Amino acid sequence: MGLEDIRARLANAEREAGRAPGSVTLVAVSKVQPLARVEAVLEQGQRIFGENKVQEAAGKWPGFRDRFDGVELHLIGPLQSNKSRQAVELFDAIHSLDRPKLARRLADHAQEGGACPDLFIQVNTGEEPQKAGVLPAETDAFVAECRGMDLPVRGLMCIPPVGETPSLHFALLAKIAARNGLAGLSMGMSDDFEQAVALGATHVRVGSAIFGTRSNG
Repeated sequence: MGLEDIRARLANAEREAGRAPGSVTLVAVSKVQPLARVEAVLEQGQRIFGENKVQEAAGKWPGFRDRFDGVELHLIGPLQSNKSRQAVELFDAIHSLDRPKLARRLADHAQEGGACPDLFIQVNTGEEPQKAGVLPAETDAFVAECRGMDLPVRGLMCIPPVGETPSLHFALLAKIAARNGLAGLSMGMSDDFEQAVALGATHVRVGSAIFGTRSNG
């Protein structure tokens, strides 16, 4: 498997779902990948990448951005409030907005800097106690709170529980997004992104199927 195979599968999933070609954004998840693997994928034309940690992205991407035009970075892992300023400077989109304290921090940085990355609210669709994310029943209120801070909330994100049918969680996320007038749906990973596309995903996050098994972590 690799980038070309995933692109072909994504195009096929769009076709089968009656979606416009290119309507789903492929986020290549490059966390803890060796630089040589990331460079190879950049050289194949991929420009949108997902990272889990601010620190790792800060060490990896400035050099690549100097060499490759049009790189777009998405933070897909949990964001600590004390790393929020650095995240705003580094990322084009943050998929893991999950609590009021973080929303207030991001709003403060946006006021100071005059810009803010696109934001996706992470919803804990499986209501798992160990997992980050807003509970489904609390999402409408949190969306309204973020909009009240003038934050650019573009959509919702979820990570379905291991061992459960992902499509049920994708359908729930799509339903919550629709009633809040949100177009963006960040859902679907290497094993289930075709199901996510069928249920309305606008961003799929694919790592191992593009890069191979991660080197660590």
